[in-house]
Amino acid sequence: MSKQHAPGFLALVEQAKAQINEISITELQQHNQPYVLLDIREDHEWAAGHLPEAMHLGKGIIERDIEQTVADKKQKIVLYCGGGYRSALSAQTLQQMGYQNVFSLMGGYREWCERKLPVEVPK
Repeated sequence: MSKQHAPGFLALVEQAKAQINEISITELQQHNQPYVLLDIREDHEWAAGHLPEAMHLGKGIIERDIEQTVADKKQKIVLYCGGGYRSALSAQTLQQMGYQNVFSLMGGYREWCERKLPVEVPK
């Protein structure tokens, strides 16, 4: 069952989605160019499992640490969260910071798991 989000939050996400690029899981799997995959979920969410090859940079610190993690503002970056809402907001923020090739993963970690795709659990 999906989480019920507040109307104000959903309105903010919809505004962000109108200004960003999204990528589906299928498109991501078929993509053959290099990209940085960033999990922006909370630490406890990351610890429970994450997409293979993902790096963790939580939404609470992404603006502070992104330039040390991804210095090239032309690098393709795919952000994901639990369902694609927080990643949409973060994609919008990174664009405002000058990143030119940012995508939010539609459906996020939840849809990835529903498709029974591989995940990694930190040791």
